[in-house]
Amino acid sequence: MPGAIPGRLDGELVVGGRVAGRDPQALVARQVGIVFQDPGSQLVMERVDDEVAFGLESLGWPAGEMRARVPEALAELGLAGFGRRRTARLSGGEQQRLAIAGALAPAPGILVLDEPTANLDPDGTRELAARLAAMRAARSTTIVLVEHHADLVWPLADLVLALGPDGRPIALGPPGALLEHHAAGLAAAGIWLPDSFGPVTAAAARPDAPRPEPAAGRLLVEVRGVGFAWDHARPILRTMDLYICAGDRVAMLGPNGIGKSTLGRIVSGLLRPTAGSVRLAGSDPARLPAKELARLVGYVFQDPERQFVAATVRAEMEAGLDVSERAGVAEVAATLGLPLEVFGDRSPYTLSGGEQRRLSLAPALARRPRLLVLDEPTYGQDRHGYDRLIDFFRARLGSGTAILVATHDLRLVADLGARAFVLGATSSGAVAA
Repeated sequence: MPGAIPGRLDGELVVGGRVAGRDPQALVARQVGIVFQDPGSQLVMERVDDEVAFGLESLGWPAGEMRARVPEALAELGLAGFGRRRTARLSGGEQQRLAIAGALAPAPGILVLDEPTANLDPDGTRELAARLAAMRAARSTTIVLVEHHADLVWPLADLVLALGPDGRPIALGPPGALLEHHAAGLAAAGIWLPDSFGPVTAAAARPDAPRPEPAAGRLLVEVRGVGFAWDHARPILRTMDLYICAGDRVAMLGPNGIGKSTLGRIVSGLLRPTAGSVRLAGSDPARLPAKELARLVGYVFQDPERQFVAATVRAEMEAGLDVSERAGVAEVAATLGLPLEVFGDRSPYTLSGGEQRRLSLAPALARRPRLLVLDEPTYGQDRHGYDRLIDFFRARLGSGTAILVATHDLRLVADLGARAFVLGATSSGAVAA
């Protein structure tokens, strides 16, 4: 919103009859509910129920109405019973559900959703799509949806605005008309189209692209009987067993909050299990010196901004690398679509969400560790960005690097030829199915 962030606004933006940047910001903002691309960045309260109540209180809701509305809003997004939990201990998908619950709770006249399904499991995506479809049918709320998930977007939209890489409009119109008249141009710009309307994956776009052969390397990761809990009354993981060989590729699948990110951090040495044992190349990763651990495993967070440490893209890509490793940074940057001559001097925080995701991968890829642990690496990617990542991952698999990825993206699982490791819910935590 003009006045909230630095920048130049050309033209005029009218929201509910109010001119953004001219009329009082509070009058404009109270008409709009918004969910950021990074849901964690908009959570401000320590407890889940307080987070939803905060927005209602800011709008002046009476206390009695707030107490009734908060549990309703949480239940609508699959968070019934979460009210007393700490927001920082939620998974990425649960945080996204919470942010959406907070935006929907006051029933805003305008709802802006920026990549709202990026961290949601398939059930959560279907539930959100159904809720948005019901709102659209009732015409109760104007919905502005920024989304790469084409199969979700096209059936919901009255109008589709397609933007090119330079931010300029390519086409605007009803979804059917855009597919009929502009499909080739949209695909060329890297915009995902519905699966039934042309190639949507790297493999489909390039059917001759080689797929990695099944791994047959030496044992690299041993996870035996691992359990983890912040609160012993509510364990996240229990009795997990997982074995990964050099050059292997394993996809961790399962619903939000089941423990995929937690297991990835345990394998990477960032968390110690509360039960069982982990061995990475024969050693306990949680006890390895940082420099040695970094040569063995590269971990990429679900939220890219959490791992940025430098003021420029170039410095971020080179952070923690030695001289020999820095020699390959320019090649990695170009391959990821972030050429240093264009992006090198920019702040990581001025990049788009998809660009930040690719930037977060760069140091780990340049270091060439024996294991890459990736948490939702493809969210926020247009088709061109996705293809770059697939090509790079395949190249790393060819060089013997193992990949452990937490994802809801079944397209990624198929394109990597990954072995699925499914985590399922039990009363005591998560176990492998």
